[in-house]
Amino acid sequence: MTTAALPESEERVLSTLNADGSRRWLRPRLSPGRFLSARRILAWILIAVFTLLPYLRINGKPAILLDILHRRFTLFGTTFLPTDTVLLALLVIGLVVSIFFVTAVFGRVWCGYACPQTVYMEFVYRPLERLFDGPPRAGGRPGRKQTGLRTAVKYAVFLVVSMYLAHTFLAYFVGVEALRQWIFASPFEHPTSFLVMAATTGLMLFDFAYFREQTCIVACPYGRLQSVLVDRDSLIISYDPKRGEPRGRGRRDAGVALGDCVDCYLCVETCPTGIDIRDGLRMECVGCAQCIDACDAVMERIGRPRGLIRYGSQATIAGEAGRVARPRIFIYSTVLLVITALFIVALSRKGVVDVTLLRGLGAPFVELPNGEISNPVRVKIMNRLDQPASFRVEVGAGTPARLEIDEDPMMVPAGTAVTKGFLVLTPASVFTNGKRDIVVRVTGAGETKELNYRLLGPITVGGREPQ
Repeated sequence: MTTAALPESEERVLSTLNADGSRRWLRPRLSPGRFLSARRILAWILIAVFTLLPYLRINGKPAILLDILHRRFTLFGTTFLPTDTVLLALLVIGLVVSIFFVTAVFGRVWCGYACPQTVYMEFVYRPLERLFDGPPRAGGRPGRKQTGLRTAVKYAVFLVVSMYLAHTFLAYFVGVEALRQWIFASPFEHPTSFLVMAATTGLMLFDFAYFREQTCIVACPYGRLQSVLVDRDSLIISYDPKRGEPRGRGRRDAGVALGDCVDCYLCVETCPTGIDIRDGLRMECVGCAQCIDACDAVMERIGRPRGLIRYGSQATIAGEAGRVARPRIFIYSTVLLVITALFIVALSRKGVVDVTLLRGLGAPFVELPNGEISNPVRVKIMNRLDQPASFRVEVGAGTPARLEIDEDPMMVPAGTAVTKGFLVLTPASVFTNGKRDIVVRVTGAGETKELNYRLLGPITVGGREPQ
């Protein structure tokens, strides 16, 4: 990235696209500083957590297991099933509102400090690339001469790291036990699983070795959403034009009225998405603060105070008074508190058994030769326990009815739902206008569920069926 080529950036549609439409490869310069040190420490902590979390167990269950195949989602010892519609909806809405709240207050702090794309790209793949290619030179060219052997070894290391990432990623969806079998068993014993592993590895390699920062710029919608998520008081990385302009390298002791910016372009050369932060808030900015570290180092060398590029809001950079309490922060925080309270209440009421009564298939009722009315009913029992449980189905007291059921008690395997049909037999005289409400009691696994159910029968007039 030469100085002469930089003004052309105004003509670029994307920071990774040259004026002729070709790919502009970025090899950002590493700028040591306090923010890079903090991000590096946090990144290695997150990598360790990401690696170890699938192996941790809480209440005998994996800390996180998103078993899409069996539709079971375990989060920190609590298992959510497809029947937990309300809980899952509240969880998703809560995550979305949390993103809105954090972005409104702190800008894109997630992108710069905790996003897996940033963590692995900037603290695993790029350091490996600099190990083989050397520190980048002007124009973003590799620091060492490229050879076939060095390139082959570099991509071989990338492949190994991508395999590690793919296997760790899959552990969150299939569990470490199944993943261990996939790794050590022959691919011919599990061809589908092997293809899933290979495809995931290939996607990781494609992302981090080729697509790279374009994932943030082109594929991820978060950058485009920030235009509606942030306001003038949100914390972003900003260049102070009042202090920095007019920029230039002239002598300040010769009466030349220049700002503090010496136009060294280090903030551009160090940017992992190739933008010029001096152009203002940009969609491509991921908030990594590398430009702050680079600029602070320059300011120290020329004897000027740090902070020409700094964390701030558009309001404070413009000299206005910043506001922490503002309408959108109040709305987001209030909604988040309400959702959290509803989630806690719903979670506390969630038992170990879910029971649903369904009307039987076929005719709604049948009149038997002995005068009884038969209603087909289906009961669906979801056993949330980690062991099988037996359940009994009964009719509540006060109803002259009896049940005909093939399996009593019903055995329901652990973590599965079973649907069984049975008949409710009642005298015709119990019906009023062809209806009779009863209570069906299901007992098992230490819980009792009582559900209301409406039986259907003949409509009688004066105690007789109408002709």
